[in-house]
Amino acid sequence: MTETGSDVAGQQQEYDVVVVGAGSTGENVAGQAVAGGLSTVVVEAELVGGDCSYWACMPSKALLRSGSARRAAQRAAGVEVGGLDARAVLDHRDEVTSHWSDDSQVSWLEQTGIDLVRGHGRLTGEREVTVTAADGSTRVLRARHAVALCTGSSATVPDVPGLRDSRSWTSHDGTSAGEVPGRLVVVGGGVVACELATAWSDLRSTVTVLARSELLSGNEDFAGRLVREALVERGVDVRTGVQASEVRRGPDGVRVQVSDGSVLEADEVLVAAGRRPGTDDLGLATVGLEDGAWLDVDDTLRVLRDGEPVDWLYAVGDLNHRAMLTHQGKYQARAAGDVIVARATGAAVDDAPWGAHVATADARAVPQVVFTDPEVASVGLTTAAAQEAGLDVRVVDHDLASLAGTYVHAQGYTGQSRLLVDEARGVVVGATFVGQDVAELLHAATIAVVGEVPVSRLWHAVPSYPTISETWLRLLEALGRDTARTRP
Repeated sequence: MTETGSDVAGQQQEYDVVVVGAGSTGENVAGQAVAGGLSTVVVEAELVGGDCSYWACMPSKALLRSGSARRAAQRAAGVEVGGLDARAVLDHRDEVTSHWSDDSQVSWLEQTGIDLVRGHGRLTGEREVTVTAADGSTRVLRARHAVALCTGSSATVPDVPGLRDSRSWTSHDGTSAGEVPGRLVVVGGGVVACELATAWSDLRSTVTVLARSELLSGNEDFAGRLVREALVERGVDVRTGVQASEVRRGPDGVRVQVSDGSVLEADEVLVAAGRRPGTDDLGLATVGLEDGAWLDVDDTLRVLRDGEPVDWLYAVGDLNHRAMLTHQGKYQARAAGDVIVARATGAAVDDAPWGAHVATADARAVPQVVFTDPEVASVGLTTAAAQEAGLDVRVVDHDLASLAGTYVHAQGYTGQSRLLVDEARGVVVGATFVGQDVAELLHAATIAVVGEVPVSRLWHAVPSYPTISETWLRLLEALGRDTARTRP
């Protein structure tokens, strides 16, 4: 039975597993635990489904899709293309978010056998979570085996004079706004900044991006360069090496003082300048941990306290700062849920690298797609990260515009691919693709990295012609047939 009210307020309830946070990560931990026969409850103060469903992955991609499809049609020969209906795009976004109703996700919890307690959960002792409901009532949940913290992260608002008082947007507002801002200033140059600059400019907002460094600076250099060139071509004012130094909202909009001395007038300012852990009010101090901090975990996602794992406490998803992506949070959740079941039932724990109960890919093979146009799809190490790790890697690039597949796919195609090969082992350790529709290339690269497929074997994985996947053949040709052929 799913609890949603306060009919048992003040009582103490006991479960095998208590999950704090019912976003996509928490849902998956709970699902794995229940599938393993453990009684499980999730605690959620907002909407079941979390940021991904209502303020991040789903609404942002709904906002981006129409503009991307329109440009793809413009690049196809003989297609007559009109403009975008902004209201229709926003209405579609609202449908994708179920109009910010979590009824269907609550129904899934009920059908799966997971209980739900509405309210803010805090640790108040070992294996103990106290939940405060909206009406102020409380109840205490005790865990026989495990408490899993899955409270994610939230947007960081820099300490810029006037920024907080100006009612600036965060990613929540940037994906849920009901109207298109006439003038939008985006503070930041990462994934959220680039995606939302793309989305709102497609909907005819006049967008200016203020970034301290180059765009998408954590990626290969050519990724940020190609995205920047595309944004500028579409009329976005991209300024790098600058930052907002003061922000003030007045009756006619927002005035943004820029560090280079210029001044911008805007209707809204979107802050996309990083994330902070959702641990401020989680009661960590009651169990000897630091409130508001990222949580360190062992390979099976148990929280580390003074370097030692707490045998009943897990931190899964964004708040352990390992790989802050929805799909990686779900991946961690599957491992954590399964290992909780194993420990509760006395089964063997498979904690070797690539074992069932560890999230090895979080360190070696994290795939990510930036849904700008061009798309940026990457997995594993970048060139800079490989060098920092001390690996002897061979780097090969290929111009995607030279492929027959891209020639027929889109007129004026622009893009690039890169492969990183560990010379000592002869395996792929990183790949990046930038271009229209390259997201679908990524899983092949992810399999190559995770499976540590020898480059000599990849020669026999023949790409279909004419497709964009033929870039694999061109990259291998650049490496040469003798690459690591005899190495283990």
